[in-house]
Amino acid sequence: MARKNRPTSRQQPAAQRTNDSFANFQARLGWGAENQSSASQYTLTYQSRNRVWLEAAYRGSWIVGAAVDAIPEDMTRKGIEMSGLDPADINKLERDMMRLAIWESLCDNGKWAQLYGGSIAVMLIEGQDLATPLRVETVGRGQFKGLAVLDRWMIAPPVGEVVKELGPDLGKPEYYDVIAESAGLPRGRIHHSRVLRMDGKELPHFQRISENGWGLSVLEPMWDRLIAFDSATVGVGQLVYKAHLRVISIENLREIVAMGGPALSGLKAQIEFTRLAQTNEGMTVLDAKDKFETHQYTFSGLSDVLIQFAQQLSGATGIPLTRLFGQAPQGLNATGEGEMKQYHEKVHGRQERSLRNPMHRLLAVMSMSSLGRPLPEDFAFEFRSLQEMSEKEKSEIGEKTTNSVATAVDANLLSRSGGMKELKASAPNTGMFGSITDEQIAEAEQQERDVPPPGPELALPDLGALANTKDSFFRRFFTKR
Repeated sequence: MARKNRPTSRQQPAAQRTNDSFANFQARLGWGAENQSSASQYTLTYQSRNRVWLEAAYRGSWIVGAAVDAIPEDMTRKGIEMSGLDPADINKLERDMMRLAIWESLCDNGKWAQLYGGSIAVMLIEGQDLATPLRVETVGRGQFKGLAVLDRWMIAPPVGEVVKELGPDLGKPEYYDVIAESAGLPRGRIHHSRVLRMDGKELPHFQRISENGWGLSVLEPMWDRLIAFDSATVGVGQLVYKAHLRVISIENLREIVAMGGPALSGLKAQIEFTRLAQTNEGMTVLDAKDKFETHQYTFSGLSDVLIQFAQQLSGATGIPLTRLFGQAPQGLNATGEGEMKQYHEKVHGRQERSLRNPMHRLLAVMSMSSLGRPLPEDFAFEFRSLQEMSEKEKSEIGEKTTNSVATAVDANLLSRSGGMKELKASAPNTGMFGSITDEQIAEAEQQERDVPPPGPELALPDLGALANTKDSFFRRFFTKR
């Protein structure tokens, strides 16, 4: 006979709901204690869905434009440092990126993602159907023609058609339908492998579905703060007109206004005469029974209010006041370096999160188009630092780079033409050797082909000795140049 389940002292008590907060219902303190604070809640406003509102704010408020543009501009301002390729190939890729305005297009892509919540940059490959999946190996020499930026309102991802292949694009739209007549591209489908997608502020799953797969405009969470800041600044501007009020007390004014006719016309003429006579050196002429007073408004405290609003916007955007408002750091010995360093780290994080994978896809296509071959396995790139180096720091880096390259060339570990390429590639960081031309490099390569390589009986010289040699071949070469 089966035993009946009987409760024992070891059984756990039934689960009960607990609140991890402080409340005093008698004093009406805390959440849920029938006070004004308990009546507050957050609501969904959906500004991201109203394109006209967003565009009106972007066009009408300079602070909105700065909040939208700053981070994308800084993400694309310095470019990338590539490795794993011959320096001449790196120079070729960089020239083509400049010629095709790649960084400008990526910047616009980021701006419209910030403003609208999403945007794509379509890779324009001549002779290929945009609706087909991209096969990088089929890209021919010179076929890549640049990027076309389409914001979320110019395209429409088909509902339910999402990427099912495992990878970073899983769950994202498989196609994008062009719906804008003036986009420059024919109306039709674009396969997701041909686009570089950027989203605005990330959303949780169900909210992302409600936004048709896109992110959130960066303006929506701080919409009330933007309105408060612009309202405060406009209000202060209006107070300037009230800063100096002049009041004339006129006997029997009510009767004169009620009477109208010549009496009211005479009053208006008197006021106009008084206004014209009130210059810096004039005087105010009144009837003996009239009275004239001036009232001045003080603006103390208003600057503190505006600064507080500005700091809230700075915190909401993650952009320091020195970058967002273009103002100098305030306070004794204030340099703003700490805030700018944190901001640059934030921008670098956004680059790694939003730009690294799209840049890999883009550079793979550009390598086939510009160089005629795929990227090597050891190819890598890093985003250049936004921190500006001083002239002293550049000089130190230039000296170390020169010594390292010279040592490698003198030790036959690097050819003279290879050393010239390395020095030219270091020009953005050192500010030196940018004048080395491709013709000089080609001339050095021709001279190396004409000179037979050293025989096997020649041992490599001591690197330490060569580093201290004053008349080494590499230094003599650049001395002659």
